[in-house]
Amino acid sequence: MSAPYYADDLVTLYLGDCRTIPEWLEADVLIVDPPYGRSWKSGSGMKNSHGGGRGSIPNGGIANDADTAVRDAVLDLWGNRPGIVFGDLLITQPATAVQALIYAKPEDAGVKGARGGRRRDAEAIYLTGPWPAGVGGRSSIIRTAGLVAGPTGLATRSGHPHTKPLDVMGELITMTTGLIADPCCGSGTTGLAAKLLGRPAILCESDERWAEVTARRLSQDVLV
Repeated sequence: MSAPYYADDLVTLYLGDCRTIPEWLEADVLIVDPPYGRSWKSGSGMKNSHGGGRGSIPNGGIANDADTAVRDAVLDLWGNRPGIVFGDLLITQPATAVQALIYAKPEDAGVKGARGGRRRDAEAIYLTGPWPAGVGGRSSIIRTAGLVAGPTGLATRSGHPHTKPLDVMGELITMTTGLIADPCCGSGTTGLAAKLLGRPAILCESDERWAEVTARRLSQDVLV
């Protein structure tokens, strides 16, 4: 049994590769933003569709993003249980996907790499495993009131280049019941959202930089 890196009354965080940590498999629902498999990197330049722009801080990428191996391993371990999995719309969807929602990113997102004058401001959220079918319901497009850049932006607050908004994660959590697992937690927004909603969660993170960020955010009196 692994020793937690951080724990409080609701959230437990483990440091290490989730493929070697079994505790998260005790959960009832999977909510994960895994490496997409697109070998993402960010250069130091940024241009708009008119050739102008401003400089940005380069980022060499994130671990295990060369392919979907981690995502697929997580889903194989998880088995035939409900899951919510973020992904790139240009990358092959999970084999167990039953519906695709759309994460409409912040209004200042996706300006880099725009094609045809259109921003890259949408990502997939796959529902995997057994979800009840019905008629009607809420929109499959999930929006955020947050921003990416600036002093209150997502990346500025957490430092992680792929931090998801707290309001989006909260909305996804309200679709579920029981204990939440996020085995690729990054900067810990799933855990923060769960804690705000009074829901228990088990998190894993393989990079100690982000495990420390997650632990710090979870231990704050005011969750940001």
